[in-house]
Amino acid sequence: MIELIFHAVNDPRQLAGIFAAIAAVATVLTLGMPLLANDPLEKRMKAVATERSKIRARERERLARGERKGLKREPKAYMQNVVSQFNLAKHLGTEDAKERLQLAGYRGPGAMTAFLFFRMVVPIGFLVVSLFYLFLIEDFGQSALVRVGAVVFATYLGVKAPELFLKNQTQKRQTQMRRAFPDALDLMLICVESGMSVEAAFRKVADEIGSQSVALAEELTLTMAEMSYLQDRRTAYENFGARTGLDSVKSVGTALIQADKYGTPVSQALRVLAQDSRDTRMSEAEKKAAGLPPKLTVPMILFFLPVIFVVILGPAYITVMAVK
Repeated sequence: MIELIFHAVNDPRQLAGIFAAIAAVATVLTLGMPLLANDPLEKRMKAVATERSKIRARERERLARGERKGLKREPKAYMQNVVSQFNLAKHLGTEDAKERLQLAGYRGPGAMTAFLFFRMVVPIGFLVVSLFYLFLIEDFGQSALVRVGAVVFATYLGVKAPELFLKNQTQKRQTQMRRAFPDALDLMLICVESGMSVEAAFRKVADEIGSQSVALAEELTLTMAEMSYLQDRRTAYENFGARTGLDSVKSVGTALIQADKYGTPVSQALRVLAQDSRDTRMSEAEKKAAGLPPKLTVPMILFFLPVIFVVILGPAYITVMAVK
């Protein structure tokens, strides 16, 4: 097997065929990825419609049986049993776990139960798999001490895996909202200047911005609901900033709080904040564009220069070989 690989690496024709196949697959993937991209808004709307039908059927069955229970979604029974039996909220829970789950878009008692459940199950799974693989299947010629260290490292990765997942989800969600928030501010400014109230403006913006960011539309809708039933709007604005974790959203919340407290024009504050958000988005795009040349240096050396050498020296090599 090793001899075949070595022979294939030293054969220019086989290397050229491999590179051509890789280039063809990359081209097909590049052209086909936009066609395979899913619409998150359409998927979310279908999921909401399906869940609404399930809730309606479930509640009709409960009413028919004479039961009275809230519509709040309860966590799964086996997860709840494990969390309560081992008291995971005390041993594995953290003070900011609820805030981190909200930043990642997970709310309710079910999210906290699932987080605590996976914080216990994932390390055990990593431990069992690493023990089984390193001590029963393949030892890689290492001593027992090294393999035990690898098992401990795998278990540590299992402990950190749920936190890394939450961090990744939070970053994706915040990036999506950050890109769509300047447009949301522009829409909100138009709505406020047209004579709408802040609640109506939030509702209209939530309906329109869903095509760009489903997460931002959800947060705007939730903020609008809090503004309706909370006694103080200040709490709703502060919760809006805390759930998103974006400085621009917190600035808008502060501006709206000051407008309610001192009676300052909301449209003027929104106009300034919208311009600042657009400038911030443009500066981030310029920063990423300025960092492209050093990032492209290594790919160009590895992929472009060999192709250029083949194109330039290939005909000369063929001519020399034909003369010989």
